[in-house]
Amino acid sequence: MFTAAFSRLSAEGVVRGRIALEPLALAIEKQAKINASVGAHKRGTPTPASPGTGPAVISGTLRRSITHSPSVQVGTGWETRVGTGAGIVPPYGRTPASRYGLALETGLRNGAVYPFLGPAFTFAVRFAAPAIYRAAYGDGWKRVI
Repeated sequence: MFTAAFSRLSAEGVVRGRIALEPLALAIEKQAKINASVGAHKRGTPTPASPGTGPAVISGTLRRSITHSPSVQVGTGWETRVGTGAGIVPPYGRTPASRYGLALETGLRNGAVYPFLGPAFTFAVRFAAPAIYRAAYGDGWKRVI
């Protein structure tokens, strides 16, 4: 009886994990776009953003490039990736948003960082995830056992 109940519980967890993953990815994506919009300035002028905060908008390419991948099953769970899309280039240059987004997130040549993805993940896990998990896992567990 316990084996059957825990098998159903495990199967239900896999299904509900996928249900919770999409809104969590969307919450991270939304917050990353907000974080990648700390002020605005023209190309070649000083940024109004301070190191340690998200970057300021020049053309909006970085912000537009932030997306997430479809959920795919990996082993016994699900995976999605949130980040910058490949091959999206600003109108004034040749460096893709994914490349300069990585530099902003991890550190420029001068050592300054303008993180937008890491803080978005932290924010979403702290504030959005509890409600998302309650909606996905809620009272449904009572029916499984």
